[in-house]
Amino acid sequence: MQITTSSPRSSCSGPPGRGRITGLRVCVSSGGSLKDDDSGDHDQDNCSPKDGEKEKNDEEEKDSNTTKRKAVVPGAGEHPLQYNYTFWYSRRTPGRPASTQSYEQNIKQIGSFASVEQFWRFYSHMIRPDDLTGHSDFHLFKEGIKPMWEDDANKSGGKWIIRLRKGLASRCWENLILAMLGEQFMVGEEICGAVVSVRFQEDIISIWNKTASDQATTARIRDTLRRVLNLPPNTIMEYKTHTDSIKAWEDFHGLVNASGGR
Repeated sequence: MQITTSSPRSSCSGPPGRGRITGLRVCVSSGGSLKDDDSGDHDQDNCSPKDGEKEKNDEEEKDSNTTKRKAVVPGAGEHPLQYNYTFWYSRRTPGRPASTQSYEQNIKQIGSFASVEQFWRFYSHMIRPDDLTGHSDFHLFKEGIKPMWEDDANKSGGKWIIRLRKGLASRCWENLILAMLGEQFMVGEEICGAVVSVRFQEDIISIWNKTASDQATTARIRDTLRRVLNLPPNTIMEYKTHTDSIKAWEDFHGLVNASGGR
């Protein structure tokens, strides 16, 4: 992949293709699509007299949620990753204020995986970022970490941000997440996850880490990001702490506990 820049937005050429996770000796073709999840929040019927049935449904929902939270494990003969990861998807209306609660309700979990083979089973059926429309985001985070600034694993951290010209997000996103899954950043447990944000005039990719105050670590992440994306030296990269992101979001929207803003 070649990446050049003639503006603050990075550019890369070439369509998404085969990807390799370094050190795992696994190379699989990518492609396919994932249909949008039609499921949404359902209004509760406050007039229903069937309280006993409601309690039963609540218990079944709790059991279902407990099942969903069970950690995934590699299958027999599969290549385990160092960490388990979860894909998330979010889509919202631009300009609409988002509180922590509304943002958390809007973000949907696609699924978790623990091995290279399980990753490709998800990824090979997902729509590529370049084919997404509107104000959409894909998130890939370590299992147990929500893609929210306020999450315990994220709240003291920050993210490196790269703005892309339209049409470049798919290839850059693939290279970024393969590098993350392949532990190419070499910063221990510092990496929390990565996000690709599709917007109307540009796309944005970012990688999140736990400790914004650790300058040596953030510098290593920056340098590795330049290498895995083949970024030219004059590419503009911005590091932003989640504390600053929260403050800016609160100042702009006048919300006390705002989240999102990507």
